[in-house]
Amino acid sequence: MKIASTPLPLQNLHLFQARPAGFMCQMSLLNPLTRPVATNSISLSEKRETSTELTRLHLANLEKLLQKPAALPNQLDPQPLHKDSKNNGPMENKGKGRLEGLNLARLWPEVKAPEQMSPRNFNRLQRLLSKTNEYSPRNNLGSRWREYHGSNQWKGLLDPLDENLRREVVRYGEFVQAAYQSFHSNPTMSEDGPPSPHQVVLPDKSYKLTKSLYATSSIGLPKWVDDMAPDLGWMTQRSSWIGYVAVCDDKREIQRMGRRDIVIALRGTATCLEWAENVRAQLVQIQEDNDDNSIDKTQRQSKVECGFLSLYKTSGAHVPSLAESVVEEIQRLVDLYKDETLSITVTGHSLGAALALLVADEISRRALNVPPVAVFSFGGPRVGNKAFANRMNAQNVKVLRIVNSQDVITKVPGIFVGEELDQKLRNTRVGAVVDMLEKNMPLDYSHVGTELRVDTKMSPYLKPNADMACCHDLEAYLHLVDGFLASDVPFRANAKRSLGRLLQDQRSNVKKLYTRKAKALTLNLERDRLPMSGCLPSPT
Repeated sequence: MKIASTPLPLQNLHLFQARPAGFMCQMSLLNPLTRPVATNSISLSEKRETSTELTRLHLANLEKLLQKPAALPNQLDPQPLHKDSKNNGPMENKGKGRLEGLNLARLWPEVKAPEQMSPRNFNRLQRLLSKTNEYSPRNNLGSRWREYHGSNQWKGLLDPLDENLRREVVRYGEFVQAAYQSFHSNPTMSEDGPPSPHQVVLPDKSYKLTKSLYATSSIGLPKWVDDMAPDLGWMTQRSSWIGYVAVCDDKREIQRMGRRDIVIALRGTATCLEWAENVRAQLVQIQEDNDDNSIDKTQRQSKVECGFLSLYKTSGAHVPSLAESVVEEIQRLVDLYKDETLSITVTGHSLGAALALLVADEISRRALNVPPVAVFSFGGPRVGNKAFANRMNAQNVKVLRIVNSQDVITKVPGIFVGEELDQKLRNTRVGAVVDMLEKNMPLDYSHVGTELRVDTKMSPYLKPNADMACCHDLEAYLHLVDGFLASDVPFRANAKRSLGRLLQDQRSNVKKLYTRKAKALTLNLERDRLPMSGCLPSPT
């Protein structure tokens, strides 16, 4: 008998062998034809032999039952049915698994019903900690793609969060993760000539890379910095690889999305000079506005942060400015696919989120026959004043800002309050005072677009007092979006995104319960660099 083929755990065989002698005289639920054996007339060796044979017979009969079509309940249980059972319609176990119908928990007390999936379930944690490159089927967006791209400002899709939109948000966030990984794999740029082609591993294989993008700072570090710290290397270089342009090149994916999508992905701050540009918080006017007759007087008053504009407009020694590169490449792709339905999606994190707004504004004004433009930003700071926000709205640029309530970066520069509190103040008696102060302040900043707000405290895995770096981390953002259902609903229990990368990047901010479980699963997160996770499984 090949016992290993049965689904029953072999460690439970002793439960049969350890039964008292009277057990052999009972009718077996799995072998109703077993005949009673008189226990007082056989020797000890015969008893053991009989017990072993009965055990094997039980297992053999159980294997036969599992290999046959599911039998009716009255064939499995010799007990009489209830008088009214014939008129009760479908039986309770109808449609359930064969093992459920056998009620094995009555024979083996150790076999428990599976617990409801929850964040504290060890098996579920093991699944979330494992990474896989498998891609599950995606929902067909079809004719609704414009709605998911923000044509109606995502009304009715954010709270509660639409499952298809959740997947799209996470997918675009993974494009930004690819930009981070590509930069850190090769951050150094040559000062002697044009940069070599940059290798990018895209998270979605249906897209292909078409253009590398570079940002250049207009300021430089003092010479004494290089003298005191000559080993800083790429941290002090003026021009750096900042992101890329990719286009969907798979016919089936184009059909699923309802259009050919062009993605512009931009990473966050990495070099010393980029940090220096971030703190140049004074508002400056966009110079091109004075020469553009299509912009009215109110939009001519639009201003943006000095440091962001510097990184966006400055050309390097061997690379064009980010503004020139983006417009040139987008115009080329629009002309190349002029007979197709197109969309442009700009996505970025932190500094990349700020530059994404400038990119979207530039494309909508300068590119010809421009298709719908949408921005998906993660943890982005304020970029310009209200006139700049109004101008982007007038140009029909759709912006979805994913914001963590605990992320300080989303509250700067400008008045250090959230958008909700700012709006409440404006609706009170002091609203006029707030408007007057803003008009006369050099930091008259305002956010752009529609907000999707998540919160670190809603995650059952992260500490409620997670530090500022964790609250601004991109992987933490994607983790929170994956678990977000609605503003008044807890973290969803069936979240699919792996916790491996979150543990790797933010281990000190993960609750000790899960770090201990990860250690028990022998995951060496410090030594083995985990690959980037695949796309989020389909919500269906």
